[in-house]
Amino acid sequence: MQEPAKPLSGEVFGALINLSGRRRFTSQRLVLYAVLAAQGQPGAAATAQDALNLFREAHHVLLNGSDTLPGIFCSELQEAYYGKPDGARQIKEFIDLAQRALDRGRAGPALEQLVETATPVLAVLNQITAIYEEQSKQHAVLMKKQLRGVITDIETIARQAKMVTFNARVVAARAGHAGREFAVVAGVLSNITTEIDDMVKAALQAASA
Repeated sequence: MQEPAKPLSGEVFGALINLSGRRRFTSQRLVLYAVLAAQGQPGAAATAQDALNLFREAHHVLLNGSDTLPGIFCSELQEAYYGKPDGARQIKEFIDLAQRALDRGRAGPALEQLVETATPVLAVLNQITAIYEEQSKQHAVLMKKQLRGVITDIETIARQAKMVTFNARVVAARAGHAGREFAVVAGVLSNITTEIDDMVKAALQAASA
């Protein structure tokens, strides 16, 4: 199992889910056009081969990773691919079977087996896609918890800054004319703490969305 060097971002999870969805879609498109090709439908063989190529490429990235995406990054995926479901083996056999069926270009045992395996393979692909989606949800929950923690720290700092501002104004008022510049600084600090309050409110709304 490949361990990502750093926590995955929401963007990466979105890309993984889309890629897994593409693999599901192309598996069905592949079988459909393989059958049409065997029936002599013009252009069906080329469409089926394109679908197989897309399926193979998506599977390779999801299994092994790329420059921007991880491969198998959690124990749930490891189990789905190499555990009891044996997803990696089933998907590889599906790819090999599809290529044989397309190479022969006619109805025969390879095509019949391809049609028979389409539903079981789709079930495996659905299961794996569900894992990506669940991992994405867990990531979103974790990010919200971390955001709330940061917000709490900011609120603490803002409260301390307000106390400093209040004390600065008191000192400036007691200093009279000599404290005018100090009063200006206190005013600026007050404006900053107000801006922090607004930012915290906006962040809280985003965290609770």
